Amino acid sequence: MQRATHSRYKKDIRIKPDRAAPPPPSARACARPDCIKEGTHRVPKSRDDLNEHLWFCLEHARAHNESWDYFRGMSEDEIDAFREAAITGHRPTWPLGKRSARPRNGRGPYEFDDGYGVFGDAAEKPRPRPPERRLTGMQERALEVLNLDPTATLLQIKARYKELVKRFHPDANGGDRGAEERLKQVIKAYGVLRASGLT
Repeated sequence: MQRATHSRYKKDIRIKPDRAAPPPPSARACARPDCIKEGTHRVPKSRDDLNEHLWFCLEHARAHNESWDYFRGMSEDEIDAFREAAITGHRPTWPLGKRSARPRNGRGPYEFDDGYGVFGDAAEKPRPRPPERRLTGMQERALEVLNLDPTATLLQIKARYKELVKRFHPDANGGDRGAEERLKQVIKAYGVLRASGLT
């Protein structure tokens, strides 16, 4: 009994042979007029335009490279300048701290306005003010409990906390309830400052 087949299942799934490769490009003739060989090796056309090339056969490419002198026609000073520029990849350079897009404060075009005194004498420049701290109400009250100004530093806050803990500790006050209550306030205030990142 033959099985019925539908045309939609008849697909050719065999691996097909590769298509014919495209023909190779036409051979490039050697740039030497008297040579009939193929130009397979490229060489720079001139020092002024290194992106333009000539195509030579191997024999004439070797001859060209042996006679090629990049510095032909350059003076000793031009060669020295080229060597110095080659150290930085022929990119412009300037001394550290001496570059500026435009003159500032009437200085020359290649001087840098060092506002923070990193490269020069910091005494002639005013020092930038530290950013002012913005405090919440809880932080202000916590600083008041510790008897500190809003500008108190981290070290001042820690030193005052240690001082007050020693002063109001029950062992130092003979069990005085007032000192114990004051100690709780100090510990709570320090906890608020610590949670807010001020300590």
